[in-house]
Amino acid sequence: MALKALDIYKLLPKKNCKECGDPTCLTFAMKLAGGKADVELCPYLSDEAKAILGASTRPPIRLVRVGVGERFFKVGEETVLYRHEKTFYHPPGIVFRVRDTQTASEIASVTLRVRDETFTRVGADLRFSGIAIENTSGSAETFASAVAAVEQEQAHLPPVLIAKDPAALKAALVHCGSYRPLLHAATGENHKEMCALARQYGCPLVVRAATLDGLVQLVKDCTAEGIQDLVLDPAPDTLGAFITRSTQIRQLAITRSVPEIGYPVYLDATATGQQDAAIALGIVKYASVIVTDPLSVGSTKAALTLRQNLYTDPQKPIQMNPGLYRVGTPDKDAPVLMTVNFSLTFFTLQGYLESSRVPCFMLIVDTEGLSVLTAVAAGKLSETLVRDAIKKFGVEDEVLHRKLIIPGYASPLSGRIEEATGWKVLVGPRDAAEIGEFLHEEWKR
Repeated sequence: MALKALDIYKLLPKKNCKECGDPTCLTFAMKLAGGKADVELCPYLSDEAKAILGASTRPPIRLVRVGVGERFFKVGEETVLYRHEKTFYHPPGIVFRVRDTQTASEIASVTLRVRDETFTRVGADLRFSGIAIENTSGSAETFASAVAAVEQEQAHLPPVLIAKDPAALKAALVHCGSYRPLLHAATGENHKEMCALARQYGCPLVVRAATLDGLVQLVKDCTAEGIQDLVLDPAPDTLGAFITRSTQIRQLAITRSVPEIGYPVYLDATATGQQDAAIALGIVKYASVIVTDPLSVGSTKAALTLRQNLYTDPQKPIQMNPGLYRVGTPDKDAPVLMTVNFSLTFFTLQGYLESSRVPCFMLIVDTEGLSVLTAVAAGKLSETLVRDAIKKFGVEDEVLHRKLIIPGYASPLSGRIEEATGWKVLVGPRDAAEIGEFLHEEWKR
């Protein structure tokens, strides 16, 4: 079981030397307890203390990085079984698969789609994570050509290489070995050859077995070969088998009952014949790398939305960046509406403003993601905050007038905002659905 912060603190030298980067040993102990620091940062720990703390304080699921450059993704390092206990940190990489039996143009089309396709939701750009190339031809040369076709597009996507024959992977790695691809998969029969390739190119490696004991043995074999970055493929043939095995792996990893199982999980969403359901189940139940055939528009939005929802911290509201936003093409006489940076407030108001067809400016102030009513009650929305936002975002340079529309629930602040800013304050409706009517009837008066 993981040690508590005070138990860890008792094992530390208590020098408060700050050489670990933290101001006190107690702060360092709290980070170790949360899996947010490495025992090696303390230069004064004894070997015995390092052994005790290393086993107890490392993240129960290893962090694994796939790819390089801007589009790499990280999986693992999760610390809880249920999202409401804390949060989930690293969204699963959803990877589109191409097969080496497809034409170069078909492979290029999928590659460019993963590179360019973006779905924007509540202020975040959502997209797929990488490209998987599968050796279905059985030919090492054909497989290498397919990988080369992907790399020719200069998409810089994290690659997943899927082949049973280590010789095929070796031929493919000539084209992308420096890009840290994920190799699939080591089995009881080929793990030595697979480990040699992973070690040579510095790649993470998937180990595949249909039983927990088989996975544990493969992890032991591969770590003995010097491979630390592993991903577990429980080889499910049904959705029920996946949920049983992935949940068992997560439970054993989180409780550290079987430390050898503390690695991210891989899912081939097409293996069960129910791709969309498998993707949803994988996102919800602990899959970290999900390989799928290219999705339809509807399935794309569903998968990316589900992933965003599940991997948003439930204790922190989704926030918009404060700033001055344009709705339509506002001119110097356009109205300026102030509101908070709670994303639901922003997008609700923006939608009604667009429907009103009145070009305007939205001044978004930083209330730490709180709604208008909550921000007013908590003192997070104030006249000084509005005054500073007007200056910071250059609102006075954008319009000739000095009128500011504030939300109806912020009406108690109207007088103070006028005094602090020198702007005339108009109190808008409490319901955003009424903003269009308000602008048409009140703005030009």
